[in-house]
Amino acid sequence: MDEYALPLAMVGVLIAGIFSGYPVAFVLAGVGILFTFIGDVPLVFLNTVSSRIFTGTLTNWLMLAVPLFVFMGLMLEKSNIAKNLLLSLERMFAQRPGGLALSVTIVGVVMAASTGIVGASVVMLGLMALPVMIKQNYSMSLAAGTICSAGTLGILIPPSIMLVLVGDILSISIGALFMGAVIPGVMLGGLYALYILVVTWLDPAKAPPSEQPGDVSIGEMIMTLAKHLLAPVLLILGVLGSIIAGVATPTEAAAIGALGATLLAAAMGELTRKNLVDCVQETALTTAMILTVAIGATVFSAIFKRVGGDRMIEDAVFAIASGPYQTLFLIMALIFVLGFFLEWIEISYVILPLFAPIIAALDFGLANSSVTLTWFAVLVAVNLQTSFLTPPFGYALFYLRGIAPPELGITAIYKGILPFVLIQVAGLFLCILFPALVLWLPAAVGN
Repeated sequence: MDEYALPLAMVGVLIAGIFSGYPVAFVLAGVGILFTFIGDVPLVFLNTVSSRIFTGTLTNWLMLAVPLFVFMGLMLEKSNIAKNLLLSLERMFAQRPGGLALSVTIVGVVMAASTGIVGASVVMLGLMALPVMIKQNYSMSLAAGTICSAGTLGILIPPSIMLVLVGDILSISIGALFMGAVIPGVMLGGLYALYILVVTWLDPAKAPPSEQPGDVSIGEMIMTLAKHLLAPVLLILGVLGSIIAGVATPTEAAAIGALGATLLAAAMGELTRKNLVDCVQETALTTAMILTVAIGATVFSAIFKRVGGDRMIEDAVFAIASGPYQTLFLIMALIFVLGFFLEWIEISYVILPLFAPIIAALDFGLANSSVTLTWFAVLVAVNLQTSFLTPPFGYALFYLRGIAPPELGITAIYKGILPFVLIQVAGLFLCILFPALVLWLPAAVGN
């Protein structure tokens, strides 16, 4: 037990620091440096850590993909594509109960593939759709659940920023990760839509049809969708396709996406000076936040491993779980709980490097350890998406509460999100029990 005193103390101080409200990035770095002295770690080791930060983060070519993908998503958002698409879909589904909720889910899937940022997606969908849903006398709980669930798809559906970073951290193919996340992401979006259809069929009063006329001809429907959906979808497919085909690296593909989104905004008349400045500022802030957390997490992880934290984690996991799937379920449960308190960035940089070697060493009957880690990374993304939705601490719930009108209370949000959490859990179990849901597409396209 004495050999684990230092890593246990590090975890305890880290938890106290996080709950103190101090910025997590500085807590991580501060705890790491503090235990360098407490653990009598040679100071020369900090030189190794700083070298790792410089070569692994600050001068890492792949990290350039982060601001480029963020800029691409923000520029697509400023182009009002989501707003126009939502209005078009709302008109198409106007005559059926739950039509607006279905529209929100579809827009959530599309914007997940463009923004990749959970908070931005939830806030954007909430600002666009929630006032209209309330005006149409939607059930408050159904409206809240639909917006939160659709908004969190950004962590999973490629090109997800999380998957880019996880691929780099675990040294696995980002193209394979992107392909592996497609089927689970689309499956979850489809399950959300199916739930909405069933609920509104059983009780149409929960989501009344729109009062506006919905008699849209087939030709008009096709033209409207082509106008608002074709360009962003082609851009996203071009970005993903260039990575998967090996034509471009993720960074090069992200640059293509950023340029394409800018040209698309210009074509739609939305490339104003204000929009461009806003996109650049928000990109800088988001990237700085990610890099600051990455630096702090690198310091903490290096010192934590140096004082025996990785051995403590491994011994604890194998003491509780015996078989591969027991171990996997235990790790998934731990990550789920951590998702209540930590953002995906901290989990990616601190937690995944501790658990990844354990998973890679287990026999799940898959081709090799790289394939196993690809499967594991997608499972973690689905798991964190579930955690961000789960009351009482889910991040997405507080994002929505922050922009919701007073009549939408936290109880209604909790009540509305629970069915979607159950759908998420079912989706996660399906991906665990049937790894082909994750691994078939990467194998089919040669990744």
